Amino acid sequence: MLKTTITVIAQSLLISPLVILQPGISHAQQPSQTDALNQARASIEQLSANQAQLSSEIKNSHRQYNQQGFQMEIITLNTEVGNLAANLYLPKGIANPPVVVVTGAWTSVKEQMPAFYATALAERGYAAITFDFRGWGASRDTDDNQTAYLEDPVRKTQDIQAVIKALSNVAQVDNSRIAGLAICASADYMLDAAVQNTQSSQNTRLGAVAVVAPWLHDEAMATAIYGGEENRNQLLALAAAEKDKSEPLVIEAASLTNENALMYNAPYYTEQSRGLLPAYDNKFNVTSWSGWLNYNAQLSASKQTIPVLMVASEAMALPQGAHQYLENATDSVNAIWLDNINQFDFYDQPEAVEKAVNAVASHFDSAL
Repeated sequence: MLKTTITVIAQSLLISPLVILQPGISHAQQPSQTDALNQARASIEQLSANQAQLSSEIKNSHRQYNQQGFQMEIITLNTEVGNLAANLYLPKGIANPPVVVVTGAWTSVKEQMPAFYATALAERGYAAITFDFRGWGASRDTDDNQTAYLEDPVRKTQDIQAVIKALSNVAQVDNSRIAGLAICASADYMLDAAVQNTQSSQNTRLGAVAVVAPWLHDEAMATAIYGGEENRNQLLALAAAEKDKSEPLVIEAASLTNENALMYNAPYYTEQSRGLLPAYDNKFNVTSWSGWLNYNAQLSASKQTIPVLMVASEAMALPQGAHQYLENATDSVNAIWLDNINQFDFYDQPEAVEKAVNAVASHFDSAL
């Protein structure tokens, strides 16, 4: 079997040190010895209280924004591309909230990185909806093995468009205020969907988009990433050979032991405490190579008309793609660059997600 692996280089997350400022003591009057002692005791008690509060806030930071919390509902979206399994996150105590469609990295399901961001958004007063693309997770096409586990940019963009349109039937949210948030590979699809949405005649409109740790390749980047022209051609030949089979070749998506997996020895996807969840398919249809390697995510840059925020880092997997996109983008596209946050930390590490969601929520607050 052709070896189709991706080498993953882990990079550390740099967390800024926290500074605790002690309250000042006025020296306008010379205090007595007793007063000075009492004041010192009070200062120590106040400092201890401040430290305890700060520790609590750090531990529970993802629950501080909406004191009433949120609820999650398991729903089925009846869309123009079929029924899609979805989770709807609703902030408690907020009627008719704006809604964010959240999508994740390639091969992912709604319970992985999309759930992290949906939860954080709901705690900030936004409704958020995550869903499984056709052929993935609980939205698997059981009657069509050819489209199971298919990482097809065109098909997944269609799914996002269908979900946006289906929000007109979700009564709990304000479908006049819709945003899209995409992590990693689905940034490609979300940005394409944004352009298509603005050019369509449908009533449900995207008002803003944010992409986190975006993977935005064109054909030249893909060729370099996947081993050069010869290896690219071998992958495309493999995809073509399997395309018309009733059951195309499906390989393991991530593994610590299988060198022929799509992502060999990759973090996050191979960790049970992170991305290796029971809901994760951990599979990849090799006919995906055709759509993936021939895809150009850069084409939407010059066509964007709604506010777009890119949250990126030089330590993420493909900063080159983000820089190129920004160079060709309209004035509606802006970026925030965070220091030393790697691709996988953007997926679920609290400090990284906190920084990203703060920027995203501020962007949506202004745009919607």
